[in-house]
Amino acid sequence: MKYVTLNNGIQMPMLGYGTWDLRGEEGKKAIVSALEVGYRLLDTAKMYENEDIVGQAIIESGIPREKIFITTKLNASCQGYEQAQKGIEDSLKALQTDYIDLLLIHEPYERSLEMYEAMKEAYQQKKVRAIGISNFQGQYYDNFIQNCGMKPAIHQIESHVYHPQFHFKHQMDLDGVQMESWASFTEGRKDIFHEPLLIEIAKKHHKSVAQIALAYLIQNGIIVIPKTVHRKRMIENINVFDIELSQDDIKQIQTLDQGQSLFHWYD
Repeated sequence: MKYVTLNNGIQMPMLGYGTWDLRGEEGKKAIVSALEVGYRLLDTAKMYENEDIVGQAIIESGIPREKIFITTKLNASCQGYEQAQKGIEDSLKALQTDYIDLLLIHEPYERSLEMYEAMKEAYQQKKVRAIGISNFQGQYYDNFIQNCGMKPAIHQIESHVYHPQFHFKHQMDLDGVQMESWASFTEGRKDIFHEPLLIEIAKKHHKSVAQIALAYLIQNGIIVIPKTVHRKRMIENINVFDIELSQDDIKQIQTLDQGQSLFHWYD
């Protein structure tokens, strides 16, 4: 596993396990399986309604808490300072932990800055090891950076071969904010696994298309959190750090960039 050092000095894995849409006993088993395979970054959110099974999976795995990096996100129900305070306490309880490694605001809200004040307070109290944002685009991002008082450690946004958002990443780099990808495989919006160009490059490297898609983002300094419930694919997705894409490979993959979101999250 490779790690990145965030702007407050803590280390975060470059590859983790996304838990969106995982529910109940089967969801918990998938998370336990991911931990057994070797994942140490778990990404959840209040919006996913599964913090409880993430916490239980960590306990059942037997892996020491300090070896696992937990990310969760506050949603619209946490708008405002006091609401965010309560949201943080609720997440700690659901996750059955004394601290959260990374806490994000899930998307721009009218009272995001008030939420962030509560997050900064939790950071000072060591209930949270790092704080950040998700899905802040354009003026929402600019306004937040100018007024937040403490630079986010992470900004998690849509990023994949069809919309990597490298120009935005350059801005984040200048701001000292680490970029993280969601939807590395497009979540079915594009048939990425049958993309001819990626198939060709994958064959050359004796890897899968999924591995090439992840390596492309990682090699460009972007954290990834692919999700699958299949153990074989979990193993495949985590074994990408021996891939070294050439500059020619990267230039070819860049031709897939469509320059627009596949999700219209930001409309």
